[in-house]
Amino acid sequence: MTAEELKLRAAKYADVIEVRRAVREQAEKLAPNTAYRKQVLVCGGTGCTSSRSLMVIEQLEKSFAEHGIDDILIVKTGCFGLCALGPIMIVYPEGAFYPHMTPEHVQTVVEHHLVKGGEPVNELLFEGTVHEDGSIIPFAEIPFYKHQMRIALRNCGVIAAENIDEAIAAGDYKALAKVLTEMTPDQVIDELKASGLRGRGGAGFPTGVKWATSKAAPGDEKYVVCNADEGDPGAFMDRSVLEGDPHSVLEAMTIAGYTVGAHQGYIYVRAEYPIAVERLEIAIKQAREAGLLGENILESGFNFDIELRLGAGAFVCGEETALMMSIEGHRGEPRPRPPFSATCGVFGKPTVLNNVETWANVAPIINNGAEWFASIGTERSKGTKVFALGGKIHNVGLVEVPMGTTLRTIVYDIGGGIPNGKAFKAAQTGGPSGGCIPASKLDVSMDFDSLVAIGSMMGSGGLIVMDEDTCMVDIAKFYLEFTADESCGKCNPCRIGTKRLLEILNKITEGKGEPEDLTKIKDLAEYMKASSLCALGQSAPNPILSTMNSFMDEYKAHIYEKRCPAGVCKSLLNYYIEPDKCRGCTLCARNCPAGAISGAVKSPHSIDTTKCIKCGQCIAHCKFNAIIKK
Repeated sequence: MTAEELKLRAAKYADVIEVRRAVREQAEKLAPNTAYRKQVLVCGGTGCTSSRSLMVIEQLEKSFAEHGIDDILIVKTGCFGLCALGPIMIVYPEGAFYPHMTPEHVQTVVEHHLVKGGEPVNELLFEGTVHEDGSIIPFAEIPFYKHQMRIALRNCGVIAAENIDEAIAAGDYKALAKVLTEMTPDQVIDELKASGLRGRGGAGFPTGVKWATSKAAPGDEKYVVCNADEGDPGAFMDRSVLEGDPHSVLEAMTIAGYTVGAHQGYIYVRAEYPIAVERLEIAIKQAREAGLLGENILESGFNFDIELRLGAGAFVCGEETALMMSIEGHRGEPRPRPPFSATCGVFGKPTVLNNVETWANVAPIINNGAEWFASIGTERSKGTKVFALGGKIHNVGLVEVPMGTTLRTIVYDIGGGIPNGKAFKAAQTGGPSGGCIPASKLDVSMDFDSLVAIGSMMGSGGLIVMDEDTCMVDIAKFYLEFTADESCGKCNPCRIGTKRLLEILNKITEGKGEPEDLTKIKDLAEYMKASSLCALGQSAPNPILSTMNSFMDEYKAHIYEKRCPAGVCKSLLNYYIEPDKCRGCTLCARNCPAGAISGAVKSPHSIDTTKCIKCGQCIAHCKFNAIIKK
């Protein structure tokens, strides 16, 4: 395939993709009529698949056959972003947004909406997408989307991820053609440097500088690596890009290969991501067949190929040196730095290693120019950032916002706020390596430097929201349990330090904490940060230190008062029945597995705290809010 043939192939699905883009971007006029009267997009990402979206597709196909419908295209896409509403189905060109779809709902939509002359089934539409008069609200006006700017996620939820023609029509491989036919390697590097793109994996290192270092490193054999070992609890940004637009990563890695002089690339992806792995395999096969991977790419004389390497789930393999050790076939353990991967990486050769989101930003920069990208974000944090928004939040899902967007905007305007009228307490960013942002910092700018300044970090993009019922000591313990379990054990500070920190936190949450434990935590944390071999051990104390900085009153309550203010730590809790509220309905007693509740019918009951196992069944079944824990 030549660059000209690539343009012709892009035209194959151009009008189909244009319709979807037009609706998403609220264009005044839709694209010209396509061969299809309508297009029905169903999310095929992990979240919706686990909610049985494949059954939705099967029902669509069955219903279409029953009604003789052959002029509507069914498309299995990647993630739309609003994961809390899955399975999601969207009908174009209207942009009708149907959440929580079931096979029964599909039948209703087909019969009333998809038959010729049909109208959207308003009672099944997402309430945020319908005007009072019943008309459809464009995507750009939906609160969840209107504050976003999708660059890395540009094709997720737009294209059929397993169809290379749709990917090409949506713009994939356009940048590769431009690079191979119009740009020198130095020009590519200059463009990346001018854009201000920094690594999205956590460290925020300038991408252009990294590529320049590898290009300048001596040696004829070099490598390009994609870090898709996304291990942070609650993080699913990289997975969603791979599931929704795998060609964006393949294209960017090929551009990097041309730029630094590499001919082989590796994608290190978690084996726990079966859909991402399958779509990567399909994408690589399709790219090879199209002449976009392998030998003589686009008849330019440049050769580059990509292979997958599956990780076995070790969190430490997200650290670049451990990841490269695993690719080489060794145990995934970190090694000292320097030397850094740009000069001595895989098999001891110069290696460009970036994470999935970083790769997904490369082609838009080439296509739109460095100045365009640099105009987005803040002075030192350019472009956008993808966050996996989870925890105590209405709109759980994937969001991409310009750097510098405030945490308040993400939580309340995009996330829809905290459920059940609860108050925002904190947000955890950066996963086990990050820190907690308290309510007093809700207006912090979400960029690299601002987060570091308040004791947190960007990390890869996990954003866990916590409400007033969250115990911050328990949260710190949760992350320590994770890092202690995931430590590779190679260095003493991490192997032993995480265990000792966890022992102290367990002691505090069990009501056995002592004042000197707070000093021990800080001393041990500083030692670990200074002497651990890799970032896992160096950053493991961060969740504890950040919660101590912002929520020291909770630590003191656990230690001095033997009390958990949030009512979470079982060892510090007792359940009581308030006599003036109890109606003696006996529901609590009948559902208590320990037989700890007694009392006559229609008389106030009581709980024997020596028998109570603190399971919470009594509270769950009490209709009069008569049971408290304190």
